[in-house]
Amino acid sequence: MVPEFERYGLTPAQRQLTGILQLLGSVGLLFAWFQPTFGLIAASGLAVLMLLGFLTRLKIRDGFVQSFPSFFFMLLNAFLALAYAGVLEPYVGIE
Repeated sequence: MVPEFERYGLTPAQRQLTGILQLLGSVGLLFAWFQPTFGLIAASGLAVLMLLGFLTRLKIRDGFVQSFPSFFFMLLNAFLALAYAGVLEPYVGIE
């Protein structure tokens, strides 16, 4: 992963912060089983993180295949955030 972050033009501190935020987001999604507010916060944070990853991929001119996963996971986390916020309640079973 270190060479990838160097290719993105990011510092070691930014790489470590990214890892910490990803871990916090995943733990937050696990705690969403007990408190849906954690799911809203975690999914929103991960969606923003994936948006920034997607924008970074565009900035360094990566192709569609390299950029698509970050875009997909941004959409997936945005969907989860909306579901935890209750916006999609009539459509999905997350309460």
